[in-house]
Amino acid sequence: MADTGLTQARRVAGAPTRRAAYEARIRRRSNLIAAASTAAVMLAVVVLVPLAPGWEAVQRSFFNGRVFVETFPGLLEAFLLDVAIFAWCAPSIALVGLVIALCRDVRAPALFPLRAFGAVFTDIFRGLPVILVIYLIGFGVPGLGLPRPWNSPYLWGSLALILVYSAYVAEVIRSGIDSIHQSQRSAAASLGLSEADTMRYVVLPQALRNVVPANMNLLIALQKDVALLSFIGPVEIFRQAGVYKSLMANFTPYVGAAVIFLAITIPATRYADYLMARQQRRRR
Repeated sequence: MADTGLTQARRVAGAPTRRAAYEARIRRRSNLIAAASTAAVMLAVVVLVPLAPGWEAVQRSFFNGRVFVETFPGLLEAFLLDVAIFAWCAPSIALVGLVIALCRDVRAPALFPLRAFGAVFTDIFRGLPVILVIYLIGFGVPGLGLPRPWNSPYLWGSLALILVYSAYVAEVIRSGIDSIHQSQRSAAASLGLSEADTMRYVVLPQALRNVVPANMNLLIALQKDVALLSFIGPVEIFRQAGVYKSLMANFTPYVGAAVIFLAITIPATRYADYLMARQQRRRR
């Protein structure tokens, strides 16, 4: 009884309870252990890797400071093309993915062809590797002999990315739609809302909010897969790194390209993790 009274007094005074203090100690201990283990692993890598017999050759080929400094500005300039392709693909993917998800959710018998189309679309473009779709569209459509600019590898390579990623985004959005309880639709129907209005004002806003973290991860993957367009001609960062590698007989430009990608994707990944953590806290 005395302990209970003391706990209540601490709550009133704003002091941490015994449980909160215990959990804080556990967190501090876990953080210290994690930091110590991480430092030990990093120290082992720094000490042991240079002791490998071929380290000097690897260092010259992949971590050449002079080559890195000379090629990095050119890689940054080429990366602007990656950013441009991503910038015009991302909105198109969001729009097409939303349309496909809505097609797959239609329930009226007369609109069954739309539902079938959505299922076929997602089955095909989720089942094919991205690079294969890029090759088929990027080389196949310009092979029809279309005039410029309709034979541009930028255009058809971007279309390939849009088709593939729209299929994934559509499935993510559809999972968000399916996560909304049927009682929401029933309540909307009891208020006199039509099926279209129920989807627009009740279901879709909640579904899109729920799938933001998952779609953020797809956007991160899209930023990386833009480099695959180099196989059909565009001189973006991956292809530019290959050009520098051939000119200088050194693989360091690929390391520079990796650094640029990581500088973009790591903050985006951490932001996606933050969104997922915030979403989990709201559900508790």
